[in-house]
Amino acid sequence: MTARAKGEPPAGQDHVSEAGSQAAPKGGPKGEPRRRGRPSGTRAGATDSRDRILVAARAEFSARGYDKTSVRSIAKAAEVDPALVHHYFGTKEQVFAAAIETSFEPALNVPDVVGQGPDGIGERLSRYFLGVWENPATRGPLLAVVRSALTHETAAAVLRGFLLRMLLERIAEDLRVPDPKLRAELAASQMVGIAILRYVIKVEPLASADVEDIVALVAPTLQRYLTEG
Repeated sequence: MTARAKGEPPAGQDHVSEAGSQAAPKGGPKGEPRRRGRPSGTRAGATDSRDRILVAARAEFSARGYDKTSVRSIAKAAEVDPALVHHYFGTKEQVFAAAIETSFEPALNVPDVVGQGPDGIGERLSRYFLGVWENPATRGPLLAVVRSALTHETAAAVLRGFLLRMLLERIAEDLRVPDPKLRAELAASQMVGIAILRYVIKVEPLASADVEDIVALVAPTLQRYLTEG
């Protein structure tokens, strides 16, 4: 009989798979997605499974809302074992946090847009933000998490924490005006309000207004928030 190499799992006890898997020990701050490397020995399709779980999670949160979505329903939609969802993400709250992070990834460039200097900052910010929402590839995931946040306080708290940590605080660092954090939040409230009315609720005439017309009207307000003393 061939000796088993040190650290190698016993025969028949492979690492987490899509069926009959075991959840890894819980860890990481509550509400934050786990950041794990691929477990040693995990088959090549693991990354695809993780991505499929995220896609399914966004669809479930969008269609069913945060409260009615469960780890089991996400796993069923992704065609994986529920234990695999727990392995990669942990709790439902952590799955939602991971979905937010991937959905808002394009928006993480906003601090760089702001950091280019005060001249024209209102136009750059409004144009970039609307561009992210106008793109069908990014609009769908954003709609999923925003709709969930509008209907459940836990989801709203997770989204709020992400926006503060990853966007607003970073934007405020680059502002050379009094009350930078308040100003960053005012600018964000302007843009988020537009997103909800235009893309979620679809209030007319805003829902069908030309993007350039919106930029022309909103940019001066953002410029004032972010630059005037």
